Amino acid sequence: MSATVSIHQGKLEGDDQGGLCVFKGVPFAAPPAAARRWLAPEKPASWTGLRDARRFGAVAHQNQVMLTALSAMVVDGEQSEDCLLLNVWTPALDGKRRPVMVWIHGGAFSIGSGSQPLYDGSVLARRGDVVVVTVNYRLGPLGFMRLADVTNGKIPATGNEGILDQVAALRWVRDNIAEFGGDPGNVTIFGESAGGMSVGTILAMPSARGLFHKAILQSGASHTGASIARANRTAERVLSRLKVRPGDDRAIRALTPAQLLTGTLLDDGKTPDPELGMAYQPVADGTLVPRAAIEMVADGSASGVAVMAGSTLEEWKLFALMDASLHKLDRSRLGARIGGRLTAPAADALIDTYQKARAARGEPVTPAELFTAIETDRVFRIPGVRLAQVQGRHDPRVFSYLFTWPSPAMGGMLGCCHALELGFVFGTNHMPGMTMFAGTGPAAEKLATQMQDAWIAFARSGDPGCASVGTWAAYTEARRPTMVFGANTALEDAPRDQERRAWDAIPDRNLGTL
Repeated sequence: MSATVSIHQGKLEGDDQGGLCVFKGVPFAAPPAAARRWLAPEKPASWTGLRDARRFGAVAHQNQVMLTALSAMVVDGEQSEDCLLLNVWTPALDGKRRPVMVWIHGGAFSIGSGSQPLYDGSVLARRGDVVVVTVNYRLGPLGFMRLADVTNGKIPATGNEGILDQVAALRWVRDNIAEFGGDPGNVTIFGESAGGMSVGTILAMPSARGLFHKAILQSGASHTGASIARANRTAERVLSRLKVRPGDDRAIRALTPAQLLTGTLLDDGKTPDPELGMAYQPVADGTLVPRAAIEMVADGSASGVAVMAGSTLEEWKLFALMDASLHKLDRSRLGARIGGRLTAPAADALIDTYQKARAARGEPVTPAELFTAIETDRVFRIPGVRLAQVQGRHDPRVFSYLFTWPSPAMGGMLGCCHALELGFVFGTNHMPGMTMFAGTGPAAEKLATQMQDAWIAFARSGDPGCASVGTWAAYTEARRPTMVFGANTALEDAPRDQERRAWDAIPDRNLGTL
């Protein structure tokens, strides 16, 4: 059966799946192609007649270079610059004004889409009587390459065009979501990894103020972003690899998306250039993002916004799969690795603290395990904790979680790794490619129920406490209550606090960066 709805741009025809209406591939901005490439998103064109919204549209241009071992995370489908599309799942096209949950996908700002099967909104929409929206945004060099300085303004790209796409999607939600039975006055943005980092950036953006009311940050916070200097170095290096002069704007504009995507890869055409790190990320450009996002949040940029932030216990074990040298680490090499990210005395102190704390709990203390634990906290857990601390000074509705469920995949080698919670949150833990990664059985089903209930409760009221998880105390620096999701989900005060305290003297600029 079909379902139709009228929005500002025209009429849409979606699918009526019996208790759920689904609209796919809906444009929320004009195609950022040709003369619009590297510009801020513009309003979408209107149409006459009935637009088919029963199939997903194109995804942003991207390389298939990460996480391809996990089939559920592979992004298929046509790639196009005409990718600023979103998808809506709603229980009914009525005036009920349901909570709205807007999902921003992850993928290192370089891969992913809102149409990945992993992010199917059906379960959340049905279970919680909420409206779920998933969003595409420009990725990699088309969404996050700063060209304004290296071209002397001839190409005005700020490096934040992908984030501006996300803000444009939120404006579309504000203007249209009531037609889908959603409440534009109760919008929750949520995202994981680069999606969580995007949410953390949006918390700092003046242009996004008032477009959302709650935020969930999964494995990403407000610490990931490039300075103008770093963004300019990245642009220069990418253009150099493409053998294009930075000042030659005509040659830069003539580059195809496929050519641009090779700019961060080594000569094998598949492996990212390690010297670039995570090449593409939001830029603290002084205007769109006035200062480092965590500084903005600390100053109250997100006052009035309820926040839930957390991470998985062993995030870095997923990335460790791609690090062939990790098992060769000894204590000296470990110190050098951590010292490259921090200062040497701080690195030595961290390593000692982690070794003692983990040994006391009976956990492995090999150099590889210590590096994984420290990087997990440096990039993901501690930024979430810092965000909870500073946001809690402006709004009491701040909540913290830690996900501890281990993956059975690869003989348990992945542990409780990055992205493992996604299937539980969306209820897609049964889909092909996810069961071996997420696990099965009554305990897994109970955990999925708990996480969905908590996310839905938070979207509805700003409090994730619910019948299946119990009372969830707001985060305070005195108690640090944290919901520990796992085989025995429970609220704990200050879990793994010995390690957390070891970061107290380390500044925000050393956190969340890759």
